[in-house]
Amino acid sequence: MNDMEITVEQMYNIENKGHDMGFLKKFMMENAGAAAVRRLLEKVRSVESKNILIFVGLGNNGGDGLVMARHLAGYGAKVTVMLLGHPDKIKTEESNWNWSILEKMPSVKLMSGDFVNFDFKPDVIVDGILGTGITGEIREPYASAINYINETDCYKFAVDVPSGLDPQTGETANIFTKCDMTVTFHKMKKGIPKRKDLTGELFAEKIGIPPEAEEGIL
Repeated sequence: MNDMEITVEQMYNIENKGHDMGFLKKFMMENAGAAAVRRLLEKVRSVESKNILIFVGLGNNGGDGLVMARHLAGYGAKVTVMLLGHPDKIKTEESNWNWSILEKMPSVKLMSGDFVNFDFKPDVIVDGILGTGITGEIREPYASAINYINETDCYKFAVDVPSGLDPQTGETANIFTKCDMTVTFHKMKKGIPKRKDLTGELFAEKIGIPPEAEEGIL
């Protein structure tokens, strides 16, 4: 049962059911970001004084990236977060909550807005831009961020799914990131393993959702 692949809609329903059971989405997000950082640390060993650039969108995919920023700062990394849009447009309570913590942390450099313009050399880029079900035309500022990631020579880590890859079908939008590692959460979504060329090493990590949350869904 554990290695089965699930649909994006099933995942959405499982998260909602877990949340209704009292295991709130902010805790799922916390565990997701923490699990992602553990996998990244396994790979790059130490992040002490390494430059880590985290691109985040306005949804929960970005929220996982915001959690990663806090954890990585705790391991001594030099973290820069680029929010692709304006903080008052962050879509969910969970992501907003995590952004507000980072605002109180001088150890993390926060940038936001519609222009992607960097003059520093990251050792690691985290792609927390676009999560589920993105197909068709990717617009600005996401397009510039994805192009920047693909043009930059460093280790690239995708949260949940590389941006521009549809985790349901394995199809891609007009542009998409190519990563060295992808960590998805709870269970593998059907479309993701079809594009190992984009995901790199692939892991599905548990984030504390009660198995009972799957009842009636899987």
